[in-house]
Amino acid sequence: MGLVHLLRAVTVEFDLLAAEFAARHGLHPTDVRALIQLLDAARGGTRATPGRLGEQLRLNSAGTTALVDRLERLGLVRRSRDTADRRRVLLEVEEKAMDLGWSFFGSVIGEVVVAAEGFEQGELETVRRFLAAVLEATGRARTA
Repeated sequence: MGLVHLLRAVTVEFDLLAAEFAARHGLHPTDVRALIQLLDAARGGTRATPGRLGEQLRLNSAGTTALVDRLERLGLVRRSRDTADRRRVLLEVEEKAMDLGWSFFGSVIGEVVVAAEGFEQGELETVRRFLAAVLEATGRARTA
């Protein structure tokens, strides 16, 4: 249970950081979650669509449209047409959003990287496998 409590504490700290980031920039917590999902999609080479974003955030179509409209109005996200299928709308995070994120979260990311440098590669692989298993388990619990 100690690991569960530690994970919960880390989750709470990240959530508090995200809430502070949202408050400083006039965002809703869902806006921050949306930006994270879109950044993760880009990092993974996945084309992000409003439909996929809505599914990930458990929003209906109207809620997703309002969210994307708000992020676009703030200059944080842009819509574009998929060149392979002109009917499909793609979402991309604007440079402004990435700059805001780095200016706020960069120091935390840097500290996490420094903390990881104190571990052997095999230890980090064990941590990675553990966190991936936890992510999978929480995903199953969320969809159950």
